[in-house]
Amino acid sequence: MSSLEENKALVRRFYEGIDKGNIDAMDELVAEDYINHDPPPFPGLATGRAGLKQAFEMFWKATPGRHIIEDQVAEGDKVVTRLRAVGKHEGELAGIPPSGNDLDVKAIAIHRIENGKLAEHWSAVDSAALLSQLGVIQLPFAPKHGNGAT
Repeated sequence: MSSLEENKALVRRFYEGIDKGNIDAMDELVAEDYINHDPPPFPGLATGRAGLKQAFEMFWKATPGRHIIEDQVAEGDKVVTRLRAVGKHEGELAGIPPSGNDLDVKAIAIHRIENGKLAEHWSAVDSAALLSQLGVIQLPFAPKHGNGAT
C-alpha cells in the first residue's frame, strides 16, 4: 500500500472509531499536539487531541450517528475527505435542547498526516444546514442532502 493510500486509510479509521463511540482510538490516530484550524464553536475546550476528544464526545452523546465518506483525495502529507455526518439530535448540544430531528450535514475535511498520525485539520462544514436541523435557525429552503440531487 502506498503512503497516500495509508494516509487515506488512517483518516477512514479515525471516522470509523468515532462512529463506534471509541473516542480513545484518537490516542493511537491523532497527535497529542493536534492543531484544529476550524474548531467547534464551543467555549472551554482544551487544545490539541484532548480538545478534539471533548468535542467528539459532546457530539457523540447529543447526536449519535455516523460519517459517510463520499470521496477522498490524497497528495503529499494531506488527505481531503468529502463526507456527510448523519444522525439524530437526541441530547443537549452546547445548550441547544434536543430536537429529535434527523441530521444530515455535508463537510469537507483536510487532514495533514505526520509520523502516522493526524497532525492538523481544516474543514468547511454546512453550518447553516446543521443549525437548521438542530432547530436553531430556519432556512428559506430545505438544504440538499446525499449526492446533491434535488
